[in-house]
Amino acid sequence: MKKHLVFLSILAVTAAVIIEAASLFSEMSEMPTENPGKGVTEIRMLSRYWPNLKGTAGDTEVFVLRGEKPGASMLILGGTHPNEPASNVAATVLIEHAKVNEGCLYIITRANRSGFTHNDPTEGYPQHYSIPLPDGSKRIFRFGSRATNPVHQWPDPDIYIHESGQALSGAETRNLNRAYPGKPDGTLTEQIAYSIVQLIKTEAIDISIDLHEASPEYPVINAIVAHNRAFELAAVSMMALDMEGLPFSLEPSPVNLRGLSHREWGDSTDTLALLMESANAIQGRLRGKTDEALIMTAKDSMYVRAAQLGRLYVDYSEKGHPLEERVGRHIAGIRAIIDAYNTLDKGKIFEVEKFPEYGELQEKGIGYFLNPLSKLLFQRFTA
Repeated sequence: MKKHLVFLSILAVTAAVIIEAASLFSEMSEMPTENPGKGVTEIRMLSRYWPNLKGTAGDTEVFVLRGEKPGASMLILGGTHPNEPASNVAATVLIEHAKVNEGCLYIITRANRSGFTHNDPTEGYPQHYSIPLPDGSKRIFRFGSRATNPVHQWPDPDIYIHESGQALSGAETRNLNRAYPGKPDGTLTEQIAYSIVQLIKTEAIDISIDLHEASPEYPVINAIVAHNRAFELAAVSMMALDMEGLPFSLEPSPVNLRGLSHREWGDSTDTLALLMESANAIQGRLRGKTDEALIMTAKDSMYVRAAQLGRLYVDYSEKGHPLEERVGRHIAGIRAIIDAYNTLDKGKIFEVEKFPEYGELQEKGIGYFLNPLSKLLFQRFTA
């Protein structure tokens, strides 16, 4: 009798754990809602550019901000790696706040939507984080994985062979930023990459920017990475940012590392391809406690110590590198790229307003530039 009770107790505990795990797993598939601002003129799906993506976990919204006057076009990609939160948040701030007067802006907030439906449990990552708004409410953001959910793409090969012949670890087959220019008949990740490249080609995008974050011990950090055709644009932007007190390093896109956005976009389309990196402690190997506070503040005594020992590629103090700083750097960088493009007189103008200033973001916080979800600003149009 006693053995039966023990068995039943174990069974009950196991069932409770399974139910809770299933509930958390199911919750991850539900994406937080955006509340686009008046500047968004259309919402379409990425599958518009490759219909086979429709109905899959890789299909995602493309927010279009079209000005009253024709002009240059720009693509901003957030959420390529869902464990790099500043990219997703910066893109969200822009769709909820920015307005284009001349030209057209295309923004994807969750480039690898599948990657937002899971995270890496062995890393101890939180599943979400929240940003407070001025009215006392909060906006919830999903913290996902660097890679496509294995539920949606499996199994991984032992070695991932890119179409260029480059060989990488098998797990990189689910890394969107190793899959470009993509394949129409490839894996889910390769089809997402293919759809994004088709968007760039179809809409004749003049400038394309892929937003990222990197661990503090990674050499390419607080940087703009530029395809060779975009190098002048990046250099002029970087000098302007440096004068504003926001130093960026300038990195050339390596020719021998294939599959990356800044290389393959620039090689396979006419766009000026760029990538931006900010400092994200929660990705790093040297971090201490891993929780929502680390996402938001990046205050970490282990990284302070690592900086003192000269092990990092970015300054690190007790102030950390909070999300406001990282989002602010992305948005300031985008604005500088727009200004540089107009200065270089490429034959078309891109004019945008309501881009939060860096200092304004630090003073007022990210939530000031996000819309409460209870307030619907306009009718959503999905094509």
